[in-house]
Order: sequence, then C-alpha cells, then structure tokens
Amino acid sequence: MPDPITFAMTLPTDAAWKAIEGAYDLQVHVAPDVIERRTDDIDLARDFLNRGLKGFVLKSHYVPTAERAQVVARAVPGISAYGAVTLNHAVGGLNPVAVEIAGRSGARIVWMPTVDAANETAGRAGGASTKLPFWAEIQRELSEKGIAPAPITVLDEAGAVTEAARCCLGLIAEHEMILATGHLGRREIAALVAACREAGVLRVVTHAEFPSQSLTADEQRELADMGAVIEHCFTTTHTGKAPWELCFDNVRAVGPERCLLSSDLGQTINPPVAEGLASFAQRFLDAGFSAKDVAQMAVVNAARLVEL
Repeated sequence: MPDPITFAMTLPTDAAWKAIEGAYDLQVHVAPDVIERRTDDIDLARDFLNRGLKGFVLKSHYVPTAERAQVVARAVPGISAYGAVTLNHAVGGLNPVAVEIAGRSGARIVWMPTVDAANETAGRAGGASTKLPFWAEIQRELSEKGIAPAPITVLDEAGAVTEAARCCLGLIAEHEMILATGHLGRREIAALVAACREAGVLRVVTHAEFPSQSLTADEQRELADMGAVIEHCFTTTHTGKAPWELCFDNVRAVGPERCLLSSDLGQTINPPVAEGLASFAQRFLDAGFSAKDVAQMAVVNAARLVEL
C-alpha cells in the first residue's frame, strides 16, 4: 500500500463547537480493532463528554460492537455508546443469525457489506489503487491466504433484492435497528432503500460522496424522497476523495433536514474524532450554512435515529 497522505484540517471555532453540542457521531472507527487506531472507545467517550457531545456508534468492518458499547456507556457515565454489526464475511455475510444476535445485544445499526461488497473494489485485484483505506491491505492478505469468499451483493441476477437480504431486513425491523447501506453500489442502494420502505426499516445511505458510491445530487434526493437519511462523512472530503463543494451542493439539493453528518474517523493519520466532527461543522458554516442547519444534521437527525 502507498504511504498514507495527511491533509490539513480547518480548525473549528467556538461557533462550530456550539453548533454540534449534543451531537452523536454515527460512524467512528476506534480501538480495539484489527486495524491500528489513534484512540480507543473509552478515551473517545471521555473526550466526547468533555466536548459536550452526546455519543457515538462504534463501527467495525469485521466484528460486532454491541457488547463493547455497553461497557463504554457504563465506564463513562453521561455518554451514550451504541454498537453495530457490518455484514461482511467475518460475520457470515448476509447472515440472519448475525443480525438476530446483534439485535438481541442492543446494536443500533446494521451496515450492509463494506469491505466485502461486490461494488467495493479497493483491496481487490484489479481494483482501485489510489487513496486506499487501511482495510484494503487486510483484504489483500485474506485473498493471498486463499480465505476470501466471493464478494457480496444484495441483488439477484434479475436485479431484485435477494431473499437473504430480505430476511435480514425483517430482523432489523423486528429489533428496531437502523439499516445503513455500507459500500453497496447505486443500483443496490436504490433497490434496498425501496425494500426498507416496504419493511418499515429506518435507512441511512452511507457516505454518499465516497468513491464507491459517488451518488449524484439527483440520486441522493430520490433516495431521501423514499425516506432515507443521506449521510455525509468528514473523511471523504477531508482526504480528497470528493470535493468539498460537491458535498455542500448535495446537502443543499437534499436539504439539511434529510442529511446526517458523521466523522468516519479514528484512523491514525487523520484528526481526532471530536475535532474532525467540529471541523466538518466549521466547513459547513464557512460555506454559508447556518448553525441551525449544522445542528439539524449533527444533533437532531442523529438523535432521531439512535434515540428511538
């Protein structure tokens, strides 16, 4: 993997911190993890508490995090920590048992496949080769060991949502969890969001500007019209994977009331999580969004999702 590139962060002002007071970050990648991280979940909780932030969802591409989240919430009173599961091969892919156990464990989000999604080529032979995430190296190592099953899609050959995916949706609805689209492609996302609407499942379209999604403003608006919340992540634009103005334009097109701001932080080369989320808020303020707009996306909409 090429040497990582670091990027300068816009320093947040007091106004930015005020705008995200009480915020939840619905996508953080912190230790313990199979990938080295810049902080762990306990220290993150303490930092969030000191910064006036309310909580976060622990995301791992490889392991469920609901039990960890319960420990964190007890260790740092005043912080709401939530767990999740990502339906990659490490948990059996589109595995209803993994979803059921996550639900019984109190997980809040079920991410569709990310590193093992058929649409995600980073870390795969012949796939993306620039600005690679850290997990791409793990994917290559698994492939070299001969233990990487076929990539996962949620659609069958006719383009319909598979029975395995629909079974998972039913369990997500039963346990009142949130479905996040992970690294699926645009056709998969559209079909899955429609199926979620039929099943009564809360749905989040994950980091809409990330290269393996790259959803247009029209596509994002159509998905929002179907009841999805559109997530925009700090790391996507901070690391140059998408232009800042594209992110701002997409939010304007969809409307802050239907968008979510997450950091997607925790990587060793990137800013601390809380500072990154505040920097994200600052970028929006500098682009002409109001403090109310930022709070809508980082505080109100996030709370509506996790505080059922």
